Amino acid sequence: MNTRIPPVSAAAMAAAMLSAPLALAAGSAPTHSDAFVKKAIQGNLAEIKEGRLAQRKGATAGVRRFGAVLVRDHSEANQKAMAAASSMGVTPPAEPNSKQTAVYDHLAALSGRRFDESFVEAEVKDHRKDIAKYRKEAKAPNSPASTYASTSLPVLHKHLRMAEALERHSPRG
Repeated sequence: MNTRIPPVSAAAMAAAMLSAPLALAAGSAPTHSDAFVKKAIQGNLAEIKEGRLAQRKGATAGVRRFGAVLVRDHSEANQKAMAAASSMGVTPPAEPNSKQTAVYDHLAALSGRRFDESFVEAEVKDHRKDIAKYRKEAKAPNSPASTYASTSLPVLHKHLRMAEALERHSPRG
């Protein structure tokens, strides 16, 4: 029995084996940083929408002002996130995810004090989660995503402090 591989087949096999790592690299699976940037863009888009909603529906001046801050800061942050996505070759999402849309829809159905309380509660919860995610990404090796995360943290902390202050001063009932 001849177990010798014909030279053409051996050459073809060698070429296939050598090109496999290159093919994987060219069409590589999304990285954690890719996913982070996509989620950050979705989060910014959600915050802009919710901030606009708060500007329209907020029962108190504090909630309306906070909504304006969210719109301004997350619009600026989204420009930076989009630049990071572009430099990473990541296709940015065009809208918030389904969970963020559900939060928006829930808030949009509320009015008065119920809107303010639910909005502030959602912002406190969301910014606490975001800060943890951004801290983790900021510790990643130097990349556009980690740079974006570390430069965004001070603004996220500011938003959390603002939301917590609104929460503390909100009449419950």
